[in-house]
Amino acid sequence: MRVLLTGGGSGIGRAVARALLARGDEAVLTARSQERADEIAADLPGASFLVADLAHPGTLNGLGRDLAGPVDALVHCAGVVTLAPVALARLDDWQRQLDVNLISPAVLTRELLPLLRQSKGQVIFVNSTAGLQAGAGWSAYAASKFGLHALADSLRAEEPDIAVTSVFPSRTATPMQRSVREQEGAPYNAEDWMSPESVATAILGVLDLPSDAAIIDLTVKTR
Repeated sequence: MRVLLTGGGSGIGRAVARALLARGDEAVLTARSQERADEIAADLPGASFLVADLAHPGTLNGLGRDLAGPVDALVHCAGVVTLAPVALARLDDWQRQLDVNLISPAVLTRELLPLLRQSKGQVIFVNSTAGLQAGAGWSAYAASKFGLHALADSLRAEEPDIAVTSVFPSRTATPMQRSVREQEGAPYNAEDWMSPESVATAILGVLDLPSDAAIIDLTVKTR
């Protein structure tokens, strides 16, 4: 299986990439620069890379032409979060979260559609439980994730030969969660949350589902 993956540098994305490579699949990761690709490659030997900055969706235009051969699945794991109440949220923070969490997945999916149509492949959007219910301070992030769910639903309706799944993890022990806890002014204890490897196991289960079935929405929560 050949999988193109965003967010492979840390957290859930890295766990998915590592699991794919461990079982002999091909993982193609996006990285914002060649220097960042080299850093990730040191931790994920065997991965290949495309240079594209998700914070600047225009860098994704034409990316599909840089890929030779089939793509069986596209897994969107990258994400950023900046907490702020609506009254204080900065335009730059709104734009960055929308660019990385919503617009770049839309552009990248568009670019890979010809290859995914050929393989009758899969698209997995790693969303968040914040994409199901928004709390105080989460407006920008949640809006991007609600939009990501809408993107997945529309894609599924438009491309019946492609399996499209939204995965909604709750809080997970990742660098993003550490940042969130800092923004909340609360301690970060990794043992309080499920591991990124647990979420990766669920994602691989979606990838391995026989082609006569599809998972539409999958919520994964800490026990």
